[in-house]
Amino acid sequence: MATDLFDLAAEKLETSTEMDRLASRGTLRIALKEAGLDAHKLTVTQLRAVFEKLMPKELEARGVSDAAATCQAAMNEIAISADSIGIASAASPDDVFKRLGES
Repeated sequence: MATDLFDLAAEKLETSTEMDRLASRGTLRIALKEAGLDAHKLTVTQLRAVFEKLMPKELEARGVSDAAATCQAAMNEIAISADSIGIASAASPDDVFKRLGES
């Protein structure tokens, strides 16, 4: 069972493609790194942007056919699952203020 948004997204990639667990997690990490995002602080909004802009290219490079449609379907499932298990869709106000204090 997914413990955070990264795990949830990696699981959905694995079930949506023919990639194994290691490949799906690695591919997701590559896309997040390219976007400059931290896997542990990921929000649904950020993940959606990654799945729309970066992940189709990553999946195509790994031989996934119709990568854009695969990404869209996986992201829809991720958003629904994240909501049902209580993963926030955006940063909480406390998170925003905490980041502002780090600047």
